[in-house]
Parts: sequence; C-alpha cells; structure tokens
Amino acid sequence: MKVVIPGGTGQVGALLARALVARGDDVVLLSRGGRGEARTVPWDGKTLGDWAKEVDGADAVINLAGRNVNCRYTEENLRQMMDSRVDSTRVVGEAIQRAARPPRVWLQMSTATLYAHRLDAPNDEATGLIGGDEPGVPAYWKRSIDIARAWERTLMEAATPQTRRVALRSAMVMSPDREGIFDVLLGLTRRGLGGTAGSGRQYVSWIHDQDFVRAVQLLLERDDLDGPVNLAAPNPLPQRELMSRLREAANVSVGLPATKWMLEVGAFFMRTDTELLLKSRRVVPGRLLDAGFAFEYPEWGAAVRNLVERWRGGGAVRS
Repeated sequence: MKVVIPGGTGQVGALLARALVARGDDVVLLSRGGRGEARTVPWDGKTLGDWAKEVDGADAVINLAGRNVNCRYTEENLRQMMDSRVDSTRVVGEAIQRAARPPRVWLQMSTATLYAHRLDAPNDEATGLIGGDEPGVPAYWKRSIDIARAWERTLMEAATPQTRRVALRSAMVMSPDREGIFDVLLGLTRRGLGGTAGSGRQYVSWIHDQDFVRAVQLLLERDDLDGPVNLAAPNPLPQRELMSRLREAANVSVGLPATKWMLEVGAFFMRTDTELLLKSRRVVPGRLLDAGFAFEYPEWGAAVRNLVERWRGGGAVRS
C-alpha cells in the first residue's frame, strides 16, 4: 500500500511512518522542511505543486498538517492554527480531486477538543455535545471549537466522491518519544510538579501510541467507516487521577498542586495555554468499539507503566 502523509515529520507522523514502513508499505511524507521516518517530499501546505504527483495513484492519504497548539492563544497564533489546518486540508482535497487515480481513503486529523467541556457524561460520536456554548468557561475557548469545525467542514466539502473520508477526532496521543505530551508530563512529574491542576476534576482523554497506530490501520482497511471517528481510549479519567497514576509509575512521591492562577503564570512562561490543562475532554470511542476494535491499553494504569518503561529505555521502540 502507498500511503502519503502530509505533515508527517512530527511526533504522530513518526509513529505512523515507523509502523507502516515496518509492515512493508510505501510511505511518503510531505513536509515544509523537516526530515522524517520515510521518503520526504517538500510542500508548503497551501498550494498545489509537484508533491501532488505522490497523491495520484496512492492508496491512502493521512493528513496530519497543522500548527502546533502548544502555544499562547494570541490572535496571531490562533490565525496560524486556523489557516494551517484549513489550507492544508483544502489543498489535499484539490490534489485528490485532480488525481487520475485518486486514493481509496483520506484520513484527516481533527481533534477531540471539538467536544464540549463537561463533567457529567462522556462524548461519543453519536450523542456527544459539540462545544462552543458552555456556560462558565473562558469565552476564547470557543476559538478552538471554531478551528475544529472549520477543519472538518473543509474535509467534508472537498469534491472527492471516489475517496472515503474520515475525520480523526484524536485525543492526546501518549508515546515515549522525546518532546511529546507524555515526555512533558513525565518531566514535570520527575521535578515534583506533577500534581493536581486546578480542581483536578476535569477529564483527560488520551490514547496509547500503539492503539492509535492500530486504530489508524483499521480505518485504512474498513471501507464501511467514514465521517468522524473518536481516537481515544475508552476510559478517560479525571486529571488528578491521571497524574496520581503517573507519579506512581514514575516512583515519584510528591506532586505539587497548581491553582488556576499558578497555571496562568506557568503557562505564560512556558508559552502555552491553560485550556490544554483545564478543559474537561471526556471523549470515548463509540464507533471504534462498535467496529470491534479491541484496545490493548484501555486503562491508564497499564498504559502509563508501559510508557514509563519505554521512556526509560530511550523512547519509542523502532521496528
């Protein structure tokens, strides 16, 4: 199978590229300048170019392109988040539309942040509440929802009738790769800072890297699955519990709590935003479970022990 991965030189792209190359696929990464785990072709993420030849005749496209959200939510950064996602999705659709032999499937990265901040019940694809109008949350959180909506709308409006389209509403992908989200959380924990954030009641949705890869491989093969699919472990948990089990796995006894104002100060100096810590993302994988997908790591306890062990061994296991 030939798989083209726009934005494939980041952490998630590296996970997928390693796995697909290991099983014998022909993997092509599209990048604005980075080097990845497979053959890499340049593109600018917004205009058609020679890279589009790689899409013509490919079996699948997995578009991961988009500006990193781990930043301060300034107007300029929010604009770049929106433009990088919408522009790259639009131009991938144009390349597929113009292909003489369009790919059979287009998996488009989206985000579980699309769902509402809530503590009362989980969000699946059928009954989940889309965010943007929740009471009692910062008004600017709606900007993330607007970006996610535009991202998915661009996918669904693409004129690609011969290509199955799937929106990957992904939770945080936990892997032992350096500089990924798990590496950051473990680093804070090892420094004694891995305590409760805010109330600690907000839910954290996550997915183990190996389950993420397996779910993507399922979606590449299953012609009966299209539209939005939640990529998240079936058991999200409150932030205080997630960090407690991370401290246990890392053999760290102390985790200093952080109040909301402390998080605001810390986020300012770390050039990130507190929405990433304080929004309750209680997301469950209804469609994956209905499709018979069996998670290897459905519970955080086993997942975090595996991740810490692999992190101590030097990062991701390469095939």
